[in-house]
Amino acid sequence: MAYHEHGPVDPKIDEGVRRPFLNTPAGFALCIFLAVAGVFLWVDHRAHVLGALPLLLPLLICIGMHFFMHRGHGGHGGKSGGRDER
Repeated sequence: MAYHEHGPVDPKIDEGVRRPFLNTPAGFALCIFLAVAGVFLWVDHRAHVLGALPLLLPLLICIGMHFFMHRGHGGHGGKSGGRDER
């Protein structure tokens, strides 16, 4: 009886290549589960989420301003430290 393999023609082709997690069956199942869970959470807790928006929007604005406005002086731990170095 002859032996034949049902895999790729050259086994070295797929040896060092790993598929991204989302392209695996487990990754696809996780995406579907998270989507269904998100829909159920939105339907059941819509009032809580919409009630928290007035509190969350200023927080997100503050975080965004902090992130984008630190570009001007080099972030925390700048070289000058507020003193004039001549």
